[in-house]
Amino acid sequence: MTNRISTLISAFGVLATVILVVAGVREYRSGVSVLWLVAGAVIFLSALYTLVRDVRRLRTGPPA
Repeated sequence: MTNRISTLISAFGVLATVILVVAGVREYRSGVSVLWLVAGAVIFLSALYTLVRDVRRLRTGPPA
């Protein structure tokens, strides 16, 4: 049960970071520093890594 909740939280984290990346792209197009875009991308990759790790843990099942 805990692994499912962790995976669900990670999925929502990926969705939130997608919004952050989109906002970073919009800000970059309006002339703001590229660092917003880079920071959003780094946070997105971190959240995506966490989601992949949680899904793998969920697929392996409970430890014996």
